Amino acid sequence: MSQVQGFRRPSFAFIAASWCALLVGVMAYLIGLWNADMQLNEKGYYFAVLVLTLFAAVSLQKSVRDRLEGTPVTGLYYGVTWAALLTGIVLLCIGLFNASFTLSEKGFYGMSFALSAFAAIAVQKNTRDLDGAEPDAALDVSVNA
Repeated sequence: MSQVQGFRRPSFAFIAASWCALLVGVMAYLIGLWNADMQLNEKGYYFAVLVLTLFAAVSLQKSVRDRLEGTPVTGLYYGVTWAALLTGIVLLCIGLFNASFTLSEKGFYGMSFALSAFAAIAVQKNTRDLDGAEPDAALDVSVNA
């Protein structure tokens, strides 16, 4: 695979929007769980599914980016990250399908879950881009003699 270098620095607006989306999604999901009329073990199930999915999404994004940049990633780890992400999504779908929630509650959990997962990927991408970004040309003080 080819070595990819020189990523552009993400804008402050995109970084802020990504973090806000992550915080809003996670907080909405957790507040919904806190206020839900269900047993503690059910709340634990939905919390664990969110944590699994967020971790898997970040890990998958990192694996994809590592492969793109030529950093070795085993096929096994790459497959496990995909399996973990899909497992989290399937577990949420099964839980919501079998829950005695109203359709609006199911939609609320599904949307806050999806927002959180997408935002976690965006935050990881921004973190990686900031780490590998080329310095701004305005900050380059080298002098050609």
